[in-house]
Amino acid sequence: MDNRAGEMMVFVRVVEAASFSEAARLMLMTPSTVSKLIARLETRLGVRLIERSTRRLTLTREGEFYYERSRELLG
Repeated sequence: MDNRAGEMMVFVRVVEAASFSEAARLMLMTPSTVSKLIARLETRLGVRLIERSTRRLTLTREGEFYYERSRELLG
């Protein structure tokens, strides 16, 4: 997936599922593909959107803003 709307959709799905693996399952992708798409999105934007730990995902301030904006644009 090389388009920005696609990256936004993946990001929104990750946030709503609170899991890279669950988002991947729902989107019929592999978890590594989802992870790479989020990493590419963060690199392109030049900000960290999601703080990752072994047990949970937390949105950064920028991630919260990007999530809200993405939902508006995709809706």
